[in-house]
Amino acid sequence: MKQSILITGASAGIGKASAIYFANKGWNVAATMRNTGNQPELEQHNNIKLYQLDVTDAESVTAAAQAVVDDFGQIDVLLNNAGYGLVGPLESATEADVMKQFDTNLFGVIRVIKAVVPTMKAQKNGIIINVTSIGGLVAFPFNSLYHATKFGLDGLSESLKYEFKPFGIKVKVVAPGGVITDFAGRSLHTTIKPGEKSDYDEALAKVWARFDANKENYSTAELMAEIIYGAATDGSDQLRYVAGKDAEGVYAAWKSMDNEAFFDMVSKNFGLEE
Repeated sequence: MKQSILITGASAGIGKASAIYFANKGWNVAATMRNTGNQPELEQHNNIKLYQLDVTDAESVTAAAQAVVDDFGQIDVLLNNAGYGLVGPLESATEADVMKQFDTNLFGVIRVIKAVVPTMKAQKNGIIINVTSIGGLVAFPFNSLYHATKFGLDGLSESLKYEFKPFGIKVKVVAPGGVITDFAGRSLHTTIKPGEKSDYDEALAKVWARFDANKENYSTAELMAEIIYGAATDGSDQLRYVAGKDAEGVYAAWKSMDNEAFFDMVSKNFGLEE
């Protein structure tokens, strides 16, 4: 029987690239997304099947997970990729902004894991790969809520590594740096509403300019898919895969410096030093 993978957020970016990569390797791919329309790149693959799944809707998650098992007979790998970024000052975030960010990036992952784990336990094997971010290991200015969800997801993953091991289920984290996708367009939201002024405008301008300048160091979604495939197939118990040269550089600096020195470096990098 072919191995199978369920991917959330497969309509674009890393999710779509991963669906195509696994399909080209001969896997059965359950490509899930909120809206399954207009996906010619995925539909041209005979071993990719599209499923409607909204990670913020528990019934949708349960129904999709059951449909994948009914169609493929098993779920060997779960790739939790669905998510979006909420950036800007915490003070400007509404209660709805906060709840939506956590509901998608963290609670949504929990829903999908809970829906898939019974199948993996019955199989006595499986791999759960959670796409976090270098922002799940290291924090930058004006990304506090996004970081909170990704740090939370990293901690969730580390704890579940112990919890699921007796059942033959491995838990892994892929932490990308910047990726050349439309994330900044369709998957990036701001706490500052259009035309709104804040006490943070000067600092925000410096931070956004620095992020824009760093885009030349971003990786492709296809490279992330290759790293994810490696995590799924390397047979190791490795927990974290820091993905992309920019992420590797930041993480190496974070590990090699004391906290205050690292914070000072980041502040200077973003032009926020006193």
